[in-house]
Amino acid sequence: MEGKGVLIGTAVVVSHLASAYLSFPIYRHPADESPQLHPFSPTVSLIRQRVENALGHPVNHVLIQHYRNGADYISEHSDKTIDVVRGSKIVNVSLGAQRVMTLRTKKDVQAEAPSTQRSYQRIPLPHNSMFVLGLETNAKWLHAIRTDKRPEKTKSDAERFENGERISLTFRNIGTFLSADQARIYGQGAKGKTKEGARPVVRGGSDAEKLIVAFGNENHQSDFDWDENYGEGSDVLHFSPAINA
Repeated sequence: MEGKGVLIGTAVVVSHLASAYLSFPIYRHPADESPQLHPFSPTVSLIRQRVENALGHPVNHVLIQHYRNGADYISEHSDKTIDVVRGSKIVNVSLGAQRVMTLRTKKDVQAEAPSTQRSYQRIPLPHNSMFVLGLETNAKWLHAIRTDKRPEKTKSDAERFENGERISLTFRNIGTFLSADQARIYGQGAKGKTKEGARPVVRGGSDAEKLIVAFGNENHQSDFDWDENYGEGSDVLHFSPAINA
C-alpha cells in the first residue's frame, strides 16, 4: 500500500544495492510492515545500468510488482519522498502487457473556482518502456494504474501481450539506510544523518502516526513543504506495533 494508493492483487519484491559498509537503502511508504529486502539479481542489475545511463544519476533501490491481469491496479497517489534523494528522478520500467498510467493534478493545484477541472493525462506503458517521474511532477500530480475491465477481444496486441501479465520495476535513488541487521537507521530521512549517528528503528506508536500524517500531506498538497514535514527525520520502519507471542 502506498499512501492512499492502494495496491491490489500484485506480488511485490524489493531489491537493493548494498553499500560498501553493508547497509541497505530503505524506501518507506504506508504499509504495516516493510517488505523483506533482496540483493539485485543479475537481470535487475542490467536493467538498473540502463536506467542509470538514461538518468545520469545512480539508483540503488527497486520495487518490483507483478500485475497478473487487467484486474490488478494501484490507486491514485504521490510517491513518498522522505527517503528519495532530493533532485533525483523516479523511473518505472514496464515489461509485458501494456497498461496505462493516469496522471491527475491534485485538487489544490487548480484555481479556487469550483468549476475548474483538474488536468488529466493518460500515458501508455508498452513493453520494454521507461517512464521517468521528476519530483516536481510528483509534487503536483497523482498517478495510478486503473483496472482494465474491457473484453479481451477489444484490447490491442500490446495489451494482450504475455497473456495480459505485466512486470513493473520502479527504481529510486534512496538516501536513507538500514544497518546490516536492520536494527538501526540513518541518512536523509532518518533523525541520525550519518552512519555514525544511526539510531534504533521504531515500530508503531506516535512517531508512526506523525509520519503517516506527513505522507497524507504529500498525497494532497501540491505545495508540500518537504522540510516542514520530513526535515527532522523519522526512525519509523514498521507502522504497526510489535505483536508479542
